[in-house]
Amino acid sequence: MHVSNDKNETDFKYNKPNEIEMKIALIGYGKMGKMIEQIALQRGHEIVSIIDINNQEDFASDAFKSADVAIEFTNPMVAYDNYMKAFAAGVKVVSGSTGWLEEHGDEVRNLCTEGGKTLFWSSNFSLGVAVFSAVNKYLAKLMNRFDEYDVSMSETHHIHKLDAPSGTAITLAEGILENLDRKERWVPGTLLAADGTLSGTTECAADELPVSSIREGEVPGIHSIRYDSEADSITITHDAKSRRGFALGAVLAAEYTATHEGMLGMSDLFNF
Repeated sequence: MHVSNDKNETDFKYNKPNEIEMKIALIGYGKMGKMIEQIALQRGHEIVSIIDINNQEDFASDAFKSADVAIEFTNPMVAYDNYMKAFAAGVKVVSGSTGWLEEHGDEVRNLCTEGGKTLFWSSNFSLGVAVFSAVNKYLAKLMNRFDEYDVSMSETHHIHKLDAPSGTAITLAEGILENLDRKERWVPGTLLAADGTLSGTTECAADELPVSSIREGEVPGIHSIRYDSEADSITITHDAKSRRGFALGAVLAAEYTATHEGMLGMSDLFNF
């Protein structure tokens, strides 16, 4: 099975002007931030604040505080601090930044479930990935009966991506672990770096799921899951062709977050 995010992904039924105009703050103004801005404006929303590296003081501005939702796409090193600053300003957050969960996950969840804060977090906002994730879990349930198949995963991203494996790959791996009894944990597999250097190994214990990574060019994201036996193999792949699907998903998540509270995710937005 191959699921592909077409460059015209915004043509699906969610691509219509939103009935309620929101005030949106952007945290991070790289390629993704600029695309989110474009789609938010197309859907009738207002961008009231843009915060990047050089104007961190604007977290305390009246403009930022007026936002209904802040959409945050930065990097693993600063995401948690951005959440805390937005929460302090009384602003809900939608974020696709990864890498902060291990150290701060419990604290952030508690702030959202007990402390009155709101974070919509996903490792990937693409509608195609949401569908792919549901297929991944269902396939793992089916394959739970067939011990002769071993499972592995690979992900490919652009050379600028700092974390490996990707947050999306980890989320997909966790979906497999929830439904495949013979696997207890995921482990990093091989890493093919942008300079061609190969490190790591896919050799692992029988109860481990190896997740390999490739960093090349400007690839938005490819995730493949393979079940392999002596008789045959089954592979499912999601191949993102542009960042536009991710950006649209983030704006849809913001529209949902504006009227909901707590710790939210793609399973709330799309109930497959």
